[in-house]
Amino acid sequence: MGLHLGDIAPNFRAQTTAGEIDFHEYLGDSWGILFSHPADYTPVCTTELGKTALLQEEFRKRNVKVLAVSVDSLDHHQDWVKDINETQHCNVDFPIIADPDRVVAFLYDMIHPKASETFTVRSLFVIGPDKKIKLTITYPASTGRNFYEVLRVVDSLQLAATYTVATPADWKEGEDVIVGLSVTTEDAQKTFPKGVKVVKPYLRYTPQPNI
Repeated sequence: MGLHLGDIAPNFRAQTTAGEIDFHEYLGDSWGILFSHPADYTPVCTTELGKTALLQEEFRKRNVKVLAVSVDSLDHHQDWVKDINETQHCNVDFPIIADPDRVVAFLYDMIHPKASETFTVRSLFVIGPDKKIKLTITYPASTGRNFYEVLRVVDSLQLAATYTVATPADWKEGEDVIVGLSVTTEDAQKTFPKGVKVVKPYLRYTPQPNI
């Protein structure tokens, strides 16, 4: 049974490159991103962990803690990090979970037998401070993840968690957002003092409220 949006992210204890962690305790009041890799020393994943390391300050600004996981051992992870740092010109300082017994892989439905019976697929989960799953994405082995898109999604999710808004297609930080359907136009005009543009009764825009 796969995990769905709104489900509580399963908790676990695991050894990582940053020491042993309890997942929920590690996240605390932060948002979390958990993303998996089929194996260490794979080329696409090397670039992905490097990009994540280079974007760590952007994740910290958003109160997001990032963790990677694969089924390889802790020793392998620690040696692989040296390669990542060297080839991607970065410093990987976020935890990489060692999951040789596939405990985390099975908890998060990362083993897809039609892809591989032993290695994890390349899944990514965004988890809110309430420990609920807010987003899931699974990529094929041949396509590297777009971490700027992950940041964009986090920005959208955090806006929606604070204000009664949604974000339109291709939305980027600083652009207008959509007033939620649960808010009447009259209430929206009171709630969003920067103004409300009514295109249709169900399609109303307002400037991003937190800037």
